[in-house]
Order: sequence, then C-alpha cells, then structure tokens
Amino acid sequence: MTIGTIRKGPSNLITDVDGIRVGNAENAQLRSGCTVILPQMRAVAGVDVRGGAPGTRETDLLDAACLVDQVDAIVLSGGSVYGLDAASGVTGVLGAQGRGYGMANTTMVAPIVPAAILFDLTNGGDKDWGDTPPYNALGRAACAAASKTFALGNAGAGLGALAGQIKGGLGSASAITDDGLQVGALIAVNPYGSVLVPGSTQFWAAPYELEAEFGGRGLPADMSNVSTLEPMLGTKGEAAAQSGGNTSIGCIATNADLTPAEARRVAIMAQDGLARAIRPIHTPFDGDVLFVLATGTKPLGDEMRPREILRLGAIAADCVARAVARGVYEAKTLGDTVAYRDTTKG
Repeated sequence: MTIGTIRKGPSNLITDVDGIRVGNAENAQLRSGCTVILPQMRAVAGVDVRGGAPGTRETDLLDAACLVDQVDAIVLSGGSVYGLDAASGVTGVLGAQGRGYGMANTTMVAPIVPAAILFDLTNGGDKDWGDTPPYNALGRAACAAASKTFALGNAGAGLGALAGQIKGGLGSASAITDDGLQVGALIAVNPYGSVLVPGSTQFWAAPYELEAEFGGRGLPADMSNVSTLEPMLGTKGEAAAQSGGNTSIGCIATNADLTPAEARRVAIMAQDGLARAIRPIHTPFDGDVLFVLATGTKPLGDEMRPREILRLGAIAADCVARAVARGVYEAKTLGDTVAYRDTTKG
C-alpha cells in the first residue's frame, strides 16, 4: 500500500483536525505550565505508555475493555506529580458546563480528563508554593484559553522543558491526505536523550520535515558517530540522571472514526515518532506517554480497515517526529538553558 500525498494543514498545528482546540497556561516565575487538548465534542481516545517513570491520570480507563469509551479533554502538564492537579481544574470547568459522562438518576456529569505530566521541578523556577500548588488554576486558565491557534516553544507544558542539553518546548505538526484524513500531533518535549545528531546542529527528525518547518538543515553529511551514546548525552552523564527527571508527553488527534482499540494501536505506532526524533528514548528516566483523540467525522469503512489503521499510524508517527523538532526549534532561551536557535543562529 501507499500512504499517498501528505501536506501540512493550514496552521501546521494539531488544531488542523476538525473539532480540536488547544489552550496553554504558564507561570513565568514558576517556569512551568500546562496544556489542554479540548475536543468540541466527546471523542474516542487511546493511550500508550512507554517511559520508565510515567506520571498519569485515568489512563487505565482508556483500556478498550473498560466502560467509558470517550473523553472530554486531555491535559499535559509540567510540575511532576503536582501537575496532575491541572486535570482537576479542567474537570471542574467542564463539569460546570455540563460536559462529561452522563450518569443515571442525577443531573451531575463526570468529565473524563486523562492527563500526563513531565518533570520540570529543577529548572530554576520558584517552586515554593507551600501547600497550594498552582496547577489547578493553570488547568482552568488553559481550558479558558482553548482556541484553534496557540503558541509553541516556551508555552504551556513546554515552558520549563529541557531537551537533552538545550531548551525543550511545546511542538505541533499536522498532515492532511488527498482523501481528507486529518492527523495532528502535539508534544511537550522534555527528554533525557538528544533531539540532535551527535556533533551537529541537525535534527534526528530531518527526514520527515515538511517545507523547512524546523529550519531545513537536513542531516549531516558525516553520520559516522551516530551510534555513539556519550555525545548524545553531552555533559549530563550518569550523575545527573534521576528517575522521573525528564519525559516527553503528547497527543495525536485525527478525524477518523476509530474504536478505542484502534486508537490504542495508533498510539503504539505513533510512539515510533519519538524514537525517530529523540535518542535515546523510553529510558528509565523518562515517563513518555502518548494519547490519541479521534473525533470520528471521517468514516474509514469496513473494507480493508486494518490497512487504514496502518496508514493512519504511519502518518501519526511522522507527525510526532516533526512536532518534537518544532518544539525545540521554536523554544527560547530560559535562564541558563540555551535555546537551539541561540546555538545555531539559524
């Protein structure tokens, strides 16, 4: 089979998928923030967890064997374990709007808001919040800011992120096929590994780049040291490694009419995008998590449906790789953490 012609969506953002909105909220003093992916209607969801130190909420509920098969929002947050409270803020907002899983014999609803967090507690921000972490309020603010347009780089969950030795950030990319399939990825890029080929300023994701969306530098002519681990890790080394100290988290959205099991399969395939863009990945120090949202406005049909899922997963993986590189490319220097563009002047 062939995937067919792929082009970027109008904004090259996950919101190029019909019915998807994204909101960011940040606190510059904290050097942290959160991001909410908000479907206009409840959407089928799946998840795949690959990192060795994940921090998540309601991922078990997304198992295809469980009762609930649609969600109301996905939250990505900084703040490590404290950041999970951002999803509580989003839940409160959506519940007040009457959005959620309806229950018998009551007018109350239960908003389903899965979430994942990354570690940014040691990035130099003021984390002296006492017994009132700010993430509930940040979740509410992100929900209120949901729109088709949103910032990348030092924004939302990517504000305090670190990508190997350089500034990480929030990245997004989209792909549209000739037959109307829409796919978008949104990644908060905070890995232990490197997004750059060792000894170069070029991205591992370069083969998947569309229209110079992250600088158009391509791959190095000399790839002789690509199997050398130490240059990838730079000066970080073993002494700086700590369980749960990194993590790349994200969401893929599509307009396809997926089942929960199919959404999980797409999430599994999309994890390959992280592997294409970051080395090493899925380490003991990362909590890598990818969600999938399916709005269901494009029927895939029953004939050769597994082949359509294969096609969708392949496109999603490429979108993830592109979103990773864009997150770093769009980031800005923060404190002592230098941004990619300040190292390349590109």
